[in-house]
Amino acid sequence: MNDSEWKTNDSNSVALEKFKRDSAYIDKNGKLRNFNHKKVSRKKSGSLRGRGWKYGSGFVDGIFPVLSPAAQEILDFVEKGVESERIWSSLDMFPATLDLWDDIFTVAVQLRMKKKWDSIISICRWILLRSSYKPDVICYNLLIDAFGQKLQYKEAESTYLQLLETRCIPTEDTYALLIKAYCLSGLLEKAEAVFAETRSYGLPSSAVVYNAYMNGLMKGGNSNKVEEIFQRMKRDACKPTTETYTMLINLYGKAGKAFMALKMFHEMMNQKCKPNICTYTALVNAFAREGLCEKAEEVFEQMQEAGLEPDVYTYNALMESYSRAGYPYGAAEIFSLMQHMGCEPDRASYNILVDAYGRAGLQDDAEAVFEDMKRVGITPTMKSHMVLLSAYSKMGSVNKCEEILNQMCKSGLKLDTYVLNSMLNLYGRLGQFGKMEEVLTVMEKGSYAADISTYNILINRYGQAGFIERMEEFFQLLPSKGLKPDVVTWTSRIGAYSKKKLYLRCLVIFEEMIDAGCYPDGGTAKVLLAACSNEDQKEQVTTVIRTMHKDMKTELPV
Repeated sequence: MNDSEWKTNDSNSVALEKFKRDSAYIDKNGKLRNFNHKKVSRKKSGSLRGRGWKYGSGFVDGIFPVLSPAAQEILDFVEKGVESERIWSSLDMFPATLDLWDDIFTVAVQLRMKKKWDSIISICRWILLRSSYKPDVICYNLLIDAFGQKLQYKEAESTYLQLLETRCIPTEDTYALLIKAYCLSGLLEKAEAVFAETRSYGLPSSAVVYNAYMNGLMKGGNSNKVEEIFQRMKRDACKPTTETYTMLINLYGKAGKAFMALKMFHEMMNQKCKPNICTYTALVNAFAREGLCEKAEEVFEQMQEAGLEPDVYTYNALMESYSRAGYPYGAAEIFSLMQHMGCEPDRASYNILVDAYGRAGLQDDAEAVFEDMKRVGITPTMKSHMVLLSAYSKMGSVNKCEEILNQMCKSGLKLDTYVLNSMLNLYGRLGQFGKMEEVLTVMEKGSYAADISTYNILINRYGQAGFIERMEEFFQLLPSKGLKPDVVTWTSRIGAYSKKKLYLRCLVIFEEMIDAGCYPDGGTAKVLLAACSNEDQKEQVTTVIRTMHKDMKTELPV
């Protein structure tokens, strides 16, 4: 095995010489700098992240219920995926004791950790409809939560009304879960109505309710409203909790606003709110997404100085920061360190390392890690294959990509639109339009739903290659496919005419874009400027974009 290959038999034998080359880099100011990987603490790690159910269950974060033999028997039976009637019949056989009551809720907590919502619904309905037990608020809360997670808001609503009919007193957790259920289903007016109802009952402002509200908005795709609710929370003199700040750090991190995530972290510390491992991991992730590995490493060290042990999620986030910064051997060192510290890498760890090598154009190393993952008994998923496919796609290795595709099929993985879009893009980038059309035919005849990304690839690739008529054919097809052009669609179309310096045509399409309610981004501004043939045209484009920017929240770098 040569020096560039991954050492599968020794987790600590990463090519350190290669790794050291990564230690020097040019910063944003053009200065040569280096970072010391040995600053990363060698503290033993591997702590569990708390996943217990906090809504009235009594289980403290990170402390998991111990199953009795009877509870384990119930859990094993339920997890077989049997129908509700068989579960009910099985529960009927147990004597109705207090021990069974405790066992049932212990099982429910375990099922919630595994997101087995149907099983929770089945058990709780047995309590309501068939058992001799009198249901309490925890039972109703579990049902509301499960229905909410399944986006069955009407059932969640019905459960809440049933709770009131039985004269069971709702808790703040009940309202929190109902608000979250509505948010997940996109019913913000109903969520707001429930929030107002808590006030009408004289309940004080509660962090539990506010947190559930914000969590539901984030998961329901309405992140833009989260900050508004956070500000309302502070106006109501409701003290934000660790969970509140962690959610907001996550929100800003995912939006690519690491500086805002850090600002939120500083506010948290100023308010004497103690961060937990999830908070630090969220902040590491925020910097990782922008490839700011030095900042991610600082947070990692700060977390350990606070007495918290990094878990696999934290290590993965740190690996991701090196990967995105373009330091594959830095990611490999963290992977090796994680194993040395007694924290077992998971599937995501291997995927990140495969991706790190792939991003750097080191396909052989990426494939070696992929094979090592299989060797240690971790079954590659669709995501695992996709990062390997991306590694070879980056280098234009069509044969290898097709081989990986066949491997996925042999592994029993069902190809999806995302995979086929990747192949579509690869063929288009290499000018193999015949194969690109073949993939499109497979998508249209098969069970693969072509999405806006599919057509964006087609429009972009044909446009960039100068096949304007074919590009316009695909654009005209969008309404019949039930698809709406997005900013990428319009920008790709403008870009095709921009390459031909057809400035007036670009302006016409730009106006169509605005009339369609789609607003430009930085990419749109760049292709418009590229279409300009003289300074007057550039000034005209700059003026239009800046005028629009006054009425927009997003920044357009012109």
